[in-house]
Formats: sequence, C-alpha cells, structure tokens
Amino acid sequence: MTSTLKPLVLRGAATHGAPSRGIEVWPPVVLAPMAGVTNAPFRSLCRNFGPGLVYVNEMIMAAALVYGNPRTRSMVSFAPDETFRSLQLYGSDPVIVEQAVEVLGSENLVDHIDLNFGCPAAKVTRKGGGAAVPLKKNLLAEIVRAAVRAGSRYGIPITCKFRMGINDDLITYIDTGKICRDAGAVMIALHARTAQQHYAPSARWEAIATLKQQVEGIPVLGNGDIWCADDALRMVAETGCDGVVIGRGCLGKPWLFRDLIDGFTGRPRQSAPLLGAVLAVMLTHAESLMQHHRDNGRNDDTKGIREFRKHCGWYLTGYPVGPEARRAFSEVSTLDDVRNLAASLDPSLALVEGGERLARGHTNGPINVVLPHGYLDHLDDLEVPADALLTTMSGG
Repeated sequence: MTSTLKPLVLRGAATHGAPSRGIEVWPPVVLAPMAGVTNAPFRSLCRNFGPGLVYVNEMIMAAALVYGNPRTRSMVSFAPDETFRSLQLYGSDPVIVEQAVEVLGSENLVDHIDLNFGCPAAKVTRKGGGAAVPLKKNLLAEIVRAAVRAGSRYGIPITCKFRMGINDDLITYIDTGKICRDAGAVMIALHARTAQQHYAPSARWEAIATLKQQVEGIPVLGNGDIWCADDALRMVAETGCDGVVIGRGCLGKPWLFRDLIDGFTGRPRQSAPLLGAVLAVMLTHAESLMQHHRDNGRNDDTKGIREFRKHCGWYLTGYPVGPEARRAFSEVSTLDDVRNLAASLDPSLALVEGGERLARGHTNGPINVVLPHGYLDHLDDLEVPADALLTTMSGG
C-alpha cells in the first residue's frame, strides 16, 4: 500500500547566496496548525512519539507580525530541540505577506512557512480574507509569489493549505493548487471540505484524489478525518496523495504519530495506552504549558492551567471515567488539582472499542459563509481584502 510513497522533501529556493533550508521526512506526515493548540508544549509531546516529522506552529497573522503585535510575536516561539521550525502564516495583502516573511527570515525565526488559504471564520470571509482569497485567482497568485520571493532570500520553503472552496457552487481547489504551484510553492495540502462544511459532515477524500491527478509536479497532502493510522493508510491508498496532514485526530492522542510511523513503515500497531499512561502524559502536558507561559512573561500559572482544561476532555475521550471526573477535569485551577484527580482514577482502564475514532475538537457544520457585498462581481481584480490590517483572528 505504501511502497510507492516517497519521503516528503521540503526545500526552499535560495537567492542572494542564501543557504537553502529544508528537510526530508519519512513517513510524510505533517501536524496541522491549530489555533490555541499547536504551541511548543504540544508539539514537543507529539515529537516525543514521532521524532523527525513536521510539526507546524499555530497560525500567525502577517499584519500583526509586521506591526509588532506583542502577543503575535510571543507565539513565534520554538522549543530548543526543534531543529526544523515550521509556522503557518495568514495574510491577504501581498505587500504585508512579503514583509512578514522578511521579518521571519531576517531574524532567523523559522525554517518553513505554510500559507493559510482555508480559514472559514465569518469575521474573515465577510471581509474577503481566508477561504475567500482563492476566489480571486490573481490576488492569490500575487500573495504566493510575494511569500516565495521573500522566502527565497533566506532559503525558506513556502507551502500552501486550502479547502475545496466556499461551497459546492464555488469550488476553487484545482485552480488554487495550480496557482500555488506555478507561483513557487513546494507543497500543497487540501482539507477536503468546503468552508461551508466547516468540520461536518465527512471529509470528501475524492477531492484529494482529483487534486493529485490534476495538479502535477508538486507533492499533494491530504487532510480530513484521519483519526487513526489505518485512516491515513486508507487515504493514501484511495487518493494517491503524497502524505497526510493530521489535525483533530491527534487532540488528546499525541501517540497517534507513533502509530502513523508504525503504520507507514509496516510495523505492528501498538495497543491504545491504558488510562494510567494517558494520565502521565496529561501531567507532563500541564506542567509544560505552565512553564511555557512562565517563559513568555506570565507571572502566575493560571494561564497554563486554564489552557490545559480543553485538552482534558480530549485526553479522556473513549475512557470510561464517568461524567463527574470529566467535569472536575474541566474545572481544574492548579497543577495539584490535576495530580489529585489523576490519582483518584483507575489507571488500568482501557479505551472502549472504537474509542480512537471518536471525534475530538470542532464537529460543527455546515455554516453560513458570508462574503463582502458584491465580492463575486470583481474576482479578477487585485483589490486587497478589508481584513488585511486585522491583527488578531482565530485559525481555520
């Protein structure tokens, strides 16, 4: 099934004497950027189970970076052991995007940049940004070219991630893939849903197969509904894609990357961990989140523990711990709360049958995607969307 797969090669073009940055990854697995999740502590956890893969930081606003937003700047952080620093950048103004890549390159902050063209957030699409950008092919091309131009000054490879389109009447992914390729991107990834679908119903893997068939000369990665290693192997077999992007499937399951390595290399899959092992990972995660926020200037530990709460429900998904324990974990205020709750549970509890495929994270959809008034009447222009100066937003 996987014999024709090749290692994923991300290598940037280099100009002005810059060294080309790059990495060769086997198996071809990438962690998707997820807002409020894929910070350094979470990436470190994942890397413990799957060393050597590509783990992408949270999405960063190009405008916020250029204009010196302190919170955005603090998000551009990597653990000391991250030898390949990967980050996703969002922007809808070619000039701002080029300036943002220049900042990241000139200060040697990253080794790879992924461009987001799939954000379905209403506050973004209603201003012509995010998933709406691919509707404007000329603007899309200018954005990618600007990023590649700046990236090449530092040898940084540029990749792109996008959705199928706005809805079934506004499908853009084939043209988007070709535009990104022709503009110099070295890899493309498709979340096989429209913006209207959001995260439901099921991802449409047939679109990944079509993209792979129609867009030659560039690796195509698939994203959507990979909950276990068998799903990833099946996606590759059914679509012919060159690798996979893992999003919600690893929430509360950083060992999924271990399973993916085993699956792609033909080794027997390990059993799902017992609850005791899960609780040990949870404690490590909580501690590292607290330290992460201390290192970023927080004088107390409340931020780290509050952020950890959402992870608790994901970790406990599929384990028969009962509603009272779940509620208590969702209200933890200190690290001692986490330790005491962990000590009160039976460490020998096993995952229920099918528990690894229970959905985690966003499950809502479809949604109403709002575009600016008259947006569809002027798709050939290069007018920059009104969201170009936004300095905060949620990921997509």
